[in-house]
Amino acid sequence: MSEVAAKDSQPVDFDAFADGYDAALDLGISLSGENKSYFARGRVEWLRRCLPGAPPKRVLDYGCGTGSTSPLLQSVLGADSVIGVDISREEIALARRRAGRGLSFATIDEFKPQADVDLAYCNGVFHHVPLDQRARAIGYIRDSLRPGGLFAFWENNPWNPATRLVMSRIPFDRDAILISAREACRLARAGGFEILGTQFAFVFPKMLRSLRRLEAPLSGFPLGAQYQVLCRK
Repeated sequence: MSEVAAKDSQPVDFDAFADGYDAALDLGISLSGENKSYFARGRVEWLRRCLPGAPPKRVLDYGCGTGSTSPLLQSVLGADSVIGVDISREEIALARRRAGRGLSFATIDEFKPQADVDLAYCNGVFHHVPLDQRARAIGYIRDSLRPGGLFAFWENNPWNPATRLVMSRIPFDRDAILISAREACRLARAGGFEILGTQFAFVFPKMLRSLRRLEAPLSGFPLGAQYQVLCRK
């Protein structure tokens, strides 16, 4: 569905889901035979293989939720520090209680972009952002990055039926307005980013894991449950 034609939805109150957020995600994702940790690590390792040059020193985890991916961004990418931001005060409070060395968390209002981040990462965030606020969210990420900084824009693939089925089982995803890879590229370009590449990931469920060696060759086709648009400021 085109974003222009889509009806906007009411923003989700993620504070209400803070304690049960991880369990709700796993309930939906369980249809694939995997859990959220499998996909989180898979995304970050995929990103690592795409990164040119030296490891990023400072990473922004935009829409970090309870902060479960932030340690992976630090360890897998070799970052010195990760700052996770989210609109939910309850989820940020939970993330802070779990934070280790080199990890910090703040609400989006508390963190002020200073163009000092090497890499920004987000996953499944923009389908929750109201249509008229998406450009502002892109601007926030752009302003956080240093010149030449990279943005890994991960989203759910609306053309994948399994993606829609999984999201229908997750309370806070049921009314989300999905964004296609083409629309994500358009949004990023309009926000001042250069598109370095788009790749689709997570084609095969666990029962077909023997075929996962084909995922990299198939990444140029819109088959996977998710996609990454890699951008540069």
